[in-house]
Amino acid sequence: MDIRKIKKLIELLESSSLTELEIVEGEESVKLSRQVQASAPTTVTAVAPAAPVVPTSTAPEPRPAVASEDGNIQRSPMVGTFYTASSPEAEPFVKVGQKVKVGDTLCIVEAMKMFNQIESEFEGTVTKVLVENGQPIEFDEPLYVIS
Repeated sequence: MDIRKIKKLIELLESSSLTELEIVEGEESVKLSRQVQASAPTTVTAVAPAAPVVPTSTAPEPRPAVASEDGNIQRSPMVGTFYTASSPEAEPFVKVGQKVKVGDTLCIVEAMKMFNQIESEFEGTVTKVLVENGQPIEFDEPLYVIS
């Protein structure tokens, strides 16, 4: 048996709560065990986290509407790649000067091989597109100005 495999098995045993591990490959076998020392009960003290706990829900939390001097800012609800259309040959979902309603698709954000349609949170006219097609974007990054 390869010494690297044995080292990995030792690491596995140390990082787990197992006390014994036996592996058989063909005619070769390795048996690893460790002694567990009986000790007095330990006291566990809770420590407050240094940073606030972020919910694991995948649904975006509602954000307050943010208005700029030019109009309402539509922000990205996720990290990914910004696309103005469903394919390179297709027309953009919206163009500057186009009127949109709440719920209209503005763009697509690709995140982890998933294409997510981003819908307008505002009703009005698209006055600015703040991101270029194919550009990587961050969470809460401004995408459009709708006035």
